[in-house]
Amino acid sequence: MSWWRRRGHLGTEVDRATFRTLHTASLMTSALRDGLTLTSAGESVRHLRSLVAAPAVALTDTESLLAWDGGAVQHEQHAAQLAREGVADGSTTVRDHREFRCGDPACDIRHAVVSPLTVDDRVVGTLQVFTGRASAVLVRATTELAGWVSGQLELDELDASRSRLMEAEVRALRAQISPHFVYNSLTAIASFVRTDPDRARDLLLDFADFTRYSFRRLGDYTTLAEELQSIERYLVLEQARFGDRLGVTLRIAPEVLPVTIPVLSLQPLVENAVRHGLAPRPEGGSVQILARDLDREAVITIEDDGVGEDPERIRRVLAGDASLDSVGLFNVDERLRSTFGEGYGLMVETAPGAGTKVTVRVPKYAHGVHP
Repeated sequence: MSWWRRRGHLGTEVDRATFRTLHTASLMTSALRDGLTLTSAGESVRHLRSLVAAPAVALTDTESLLAWDGGAVQHEQHAAQLAREGVADGSTTVRDHREFRCGDPACDIRHAVVSPLTVDDRVVGTLQVFTGRASAVLVRATTELAGWVSGQLELDELDASRSRLMEAEVRALRAQISPHFVYNSLTAIASFVRTDPDRARDLLLDFADFTRYSFRRLGDYTTLAEELQSIERYLVLEQARFGDRLGVTLRIAPEVLPVTIPVLSLQPLVENAVRHGLAPRPEGGSVQILARDLDREAVITIEDDGVGEDPERIRRVLAGDASLDSVGLFNVDERLRSTFGEGYGLMVETAPGAGTKVTVRVPKYAHGVHP
């Protein structure tokens, strides 16, 4: 039992110093992942100064001071000019006190180490370390620390780019909502105004709810329950037009209803089944939607007994062949993979005359994915 009497559970002083450094870095990470702002700079600059053990540290954008920590506050006024010069230099430089005089003969700040912060090879700000002696170790440490900060800022930019991409993809899907569907739905509703006004009213409400969901701007994700509600409204409207030519079956396990999915990730698949699978058949057909609880995953299948498709064409669509003009299928597949990982793309089984079955597999929980 002698191991209980060892000094400290973190081992040597080097181990403890490493832990302190990692802990300090973790404190800054969440702030910097929000981008380079007044708030994130203010939350980070104190920790940055502790890492370089300097009298003062500043964070700037390309033209102005964002945050300062430490003494020598008389030099705050010089941060903006040093930032502009640092942006122009594009690499770590050491500025002599004569280049940023403060007029205080007792000032012990003799140098400023200025290192640019970059995102995608574009300078977005600077890290400035004010010190009495700019040793080679401090210059190297400042450069490495600026590189780490830049990496966190790039992760924020990556997250923002991913969100913009998903928004663009959703806009593309919304643009795919067929004007013919809108026209045909309103025509079907109008046909019931005289003969069955109650049904006409219900259909009009379904149409309003469907379009409200399809064009809403409430984020990238929704629940399976909400997506299925919109799909049900869509199918009710299509049944009003097709009548007995369109059969619908839904079997949904209650356990999977709260599962989070990208918005408009199932609806386009159902629309494809009706428009491209069943509508070309004079006798129509049926579409079946199943959602099963499978341990840590939800498995959704959308199957129709329509005209089917050439498997090679589907392969090309999922590979991103833009010449095939099939935005919906590729878009959904890309967003599922982007959200949950490469193992969660669409699986499509089809053949001419044999109908089509699309399987969507999603985890019940994914970090950072919530409505």
